[in-house]
Amino acid sequence: MTQQLDGNSQPIQFVERLRQEAAQQVDPVHTGAPTKETQIIAIYGKGGIGKSFTLANLSYMMAQQGKKVLLIGCDPKSDTTSLLFGGKACPTIIETSSRMKLAGEAISISDVCFKRDGVFAMELGGPEVGRGCGGRGIIHGFETLEKLGFHDWGFDYVLLDFLGDVVCGGFGLPIARDMCQKVIVVASNDLQSLYVANNVCSAVEYFRKLGGNVGVAGMVINKDDGTGEAQAFATKVGIPVLAAIPADEDIRRKSASYEIIGIPGTQWGPLFEELATNVGEAPPVRPHPQTQDQLLGLFSADTVGRNVVLEPATQMDMCGRVEDIKPSLEVVYDEA
Repeated sequence: MTQQLDGNSQPIQFVERLRQEAAQQVDPVHTGAPTKETQIIAIYGKGGIGKSFTLANLSYMMAQQGKKVLLIGCDPKSDTTSLLFGGKACPTIIETSSRMKLAGEAISISDVCFKRDGVFAMELGGPEVGRGCGGRGIIHGFETLEKLGFHDWGFDYVLLDFLGDVVCGGFGLPIARDMCQKVIVVASNDLQSLYVANNVCSAVEYFRKLGGNVGVAGMVINKDDGTGEAQAFATKVGIPVLAAIPADEDIRRKSASYEIIGIPGTQWGPLFEELATNVGEAPPVRPHPQTQDQLLGLFSADTVGRNVVLEPATQMDMCGRVEDIKPSLEVVYDEA
């Protein structure tokens, strides 16, 4: 028998199944406390600031110290685990679950979670450029994790790598839903990364005022060139600096070649040993977000252009002519 097709040459049963699936309501994200004594920590920062580098080495050091660590990449670029796995791409949860669902197969832990030297790692993934919402992908990814038993896993630390320069509800999920106990920001001595760090602090404070419990545990200064703006920001906001990773050529070169440097007994081992200790022990605190002018005040006027004066534009500027005053057509009623 020939299968009936719709106008787009798609089997009607298949199209109907897709419509039914699209009409299903999204399950609410779990907001309860984990059943294990697990520290869930969300790490935020500007894209390209070095979160993945920091987290790969931090998680590796924690594992060498005997901790059971899970690293979850929550960036649509899906590059959080690249350094950990020597540049190899990790299959993402979203892509894998979609593929297996179409094949009628059930997803399992071994399909999406991989390990190296005691570190467990996975990538949530996200839509291709221009084909969907990254934040919605984050929500879908966590829904899949819950079905796989996320809240029953027995880890000491779960580290979540989030993109900080996106003001999307999906990326703010751990803060808004109390899914983590604390937040760490990664920044450097440049205005844009501190602007992102300040936005994250503002989000934390906003949800604290609404009854949330998440706090900021501190800042990691990456590519520290010694100019001191990031340290000054941390002081103003009221959060500690957990570690300062120098702008060193050896670190840059090894990171570019996907080499782990957070190894005990090596040149950079003590730096990440201190960071691992501080991350585990630092309590979450309520930050004091800065205004735009206060952020600019951390830098010299020559650097940020604070001497610029805002000059209002005129109708002559916009149209090349003086604006004609026309009578209003608005109806104004006298008060009774």
